[in-house]
Amino acid sequence: MNDSTARQPIPPPVSVFSADDLATDFRVVVRQGTRRGIRLERLFWTTLKQLAEHNRLTIGEMVEEIATANDDSSNLASAIRVACLRWISDQKAELGALASLRTINAILGACPAPAFALSSAKRILAFNPAFQQLVRRQLPVGFGEDAQRDLRLSLDVNVADIFTRLDGNNGVPISSGFVIGAGERRYRGQLNIVRAPIQAPQLLLAFVVNG
Repeated sequence: MNDSTARQPIPPPVSVFSADDLATDFRVVVRQGTRRGIRLERLFWTTLKQLAEHNRLTIGEMVEEIATANDDSSNLASAIRVACLRWISDQKAELGALASLRTINAILGACPAPAFALSSAKRILAFNPAFQQLVRRQLPVGFGEDAQRDLRLSLDVNVADIFTRLDGNNGVPISSGFVIGAGERRYRGQLNIVRAPIQAPQLLLAFVVNG
């Protein structure tokens, strides 16, 4: 072991949970007029309350929804824990997706060249003002929802192949020709394409190099 290794600071321990989170509380919940006792860890009681408020239900009504979804065939406390964890996971995924799209919009907005974000289904999910101006100038079309549905995009390289090639060459940009059209009008150009720097959803960032 060298001196530099020995001097490296030891990271602080990760706080996974507190002792209070592990403490259990026994509470009586009214389900369809029937009182039933349930014992859960305090953290799950807190999450269950948040889940009920999210669905505009009382805790008793939320418990009834969970029990009904499980046909009352499984341990109710276990079903509640699973429902709480599933809701937290879904919330995290939703927030992550929103944050990711904000990041993409920020990157596109900072780019002076026409650029857009492309999904694996070849759908343009976001674009910058320069790309909007390019389309209006070359086609020309508006940019309302109806006009966007009329826009057709094709690439010289298959989108799935682009993802594969980017994964295989450490993210070095891929070049591809493209055609975008509306009605009888067509515009052909060239793109430099990279993978968007987010985990989900999987997106490509396409930068027009001759627009």
